[in-house]
Amino acid sequence: MSKSTPEPLGVPQNRADQHRKPPATRKNAPTALDRWLLSQIEKRLVNAPLRIQLWDQSTVSGNVPTVRIHDRGALIRLIFNPELEFGDLYSSGRIEFFGNFEELMESAYSYVKDTTTFARLIRRLRRLAAPDLVQSRRNIHHHYDIGNDFYKLWLDEEAMQYTCAYYPSDSMDLETAQQEKMHHVCRKLWLKPGDTVVEAGCGWGGFALFMAQHYGVNVRAFNISHEQILHAREWAKQKNLSDRVEFVEDDYRNVAGQYDVFVSIGMLEHVGRANYQELGKIMKQSLKQTGRGLVHSIGRDKAIPFNPWIAKRIFPGAYPPTLKEMTSLFENSDLSVLDVENLRLHYAKTLKGWLDLYEENMDEVRRMFDDTFVRAWHLYLAGSRGAFKAGSLQLFQILFTHSSFNEIPATRTRIYPNSHG
Repeated sequence: MSKSTPEPLGVPQNRADQHRKPPATRKNAPTALDRWLLSQIEKRLVNAPLRIQLWDQSTVSGNVPTVRIHDRGALIRLIFNPELEFGDLYSSGRIEFFGNFEELMESAYSYVKDTTTFARLIRRLRRLAAPDLVQSRRNIHHHYDIGNDFYKLWLDEEAMQYTCAYYPSDSMDLETAQQEKMHHVCRKLWLKPGDTVVEAGCGWGGFALFMAQHYGVNVRAFNISHEQILHAREWAKQKNLSDRVEFVEDDYRNVAGQYDVFVSIGMLEHVGRANYQELGKIMKQSLKQTGRGLVHSIGRDKAIPFNPWIAKRIFPGAYPPTLKEMTSLFENSDLSVLDVENLRLHYAKTLKGWLDLYEENMDEVRRMFDDTFVRAWHLYLAGSRGAFKAGSLQLFQILFTHSSFNEIPATRTRIYPNSHG
């Protein structure tokens, strides 16, 4: 590789050449039709600051992020279903990126127009889907049960938080910001020693243990990921918190009893819009009359699902709701919304922290899986950061309680203790 040609992103130096396609010959050189197809892709970019090359171009110059398509089959697949095929083609090495990977991802979400009628139809159908318990288990297994050691490589060490952190200071590191996120949520819920908490979707258990350790509450946490529940139970033993935190390997639909607090961090994305009415009833039934609740979820400004490639390869069954769709949880259940906060840019910063750690550990990820997996997850993390920076994705936190509950704080000083708001 010449010094003037940037390293293809997502592939360490010693691995790059195995993805390099042979140079174009007269036999496989791009045709006039190939160049016309490329022009149709370029029309969808709407003046995006990036360049697209076919396989006969082998040099990259300037600071413009560049995408190189390596063969005619890849070009045709991009034309017919770009939102799905782009990720697969990059993961397999049939597309390469040159330049600033993160800038390219942000440009893609900022400038690319909505695609084909077929893709829009698939989006509409996926938006209406409602995973049942069997499908929910299958979806969660696909994403979360691929190995705790993999996630430990790039999440924070203290609490293994796979959700948006909170950065009161721009200079704060990921580890501290995740601790701040958990305090931020606990202050919103004004947790008190002795409170009973039910958590719907608890990940590896870090937040449940944090609430018990720092706020003196008793937690019952639900999750259908077997790998995560095993990790959480072992973690509770190590922290001597097993008597105050119970980890239940079960679905949110089977939550029973009444609690002082209901909390769900990063689960709503997996519920499916058609299941919101059922979830709303569970939230209402779970709260005592003086109870408080909080839902934290990735969302959208407009009602469209995740990118089809992410939905198929990374996060099957996931759907990010609009704020309007989220509020149906409360409107249909006689619950009152007390506070709404959008932490979009906090999530972009969180993803930057994850991405940096992931890139530092790509060789270890490759030893666990393979090059295709390495590239796929690199694209997923970088693309997600680009989506949050561009505003394609939002992060909503909604605080709620029973409509008749009047013992609520008069100001937000408990949430922002260093402010006067």
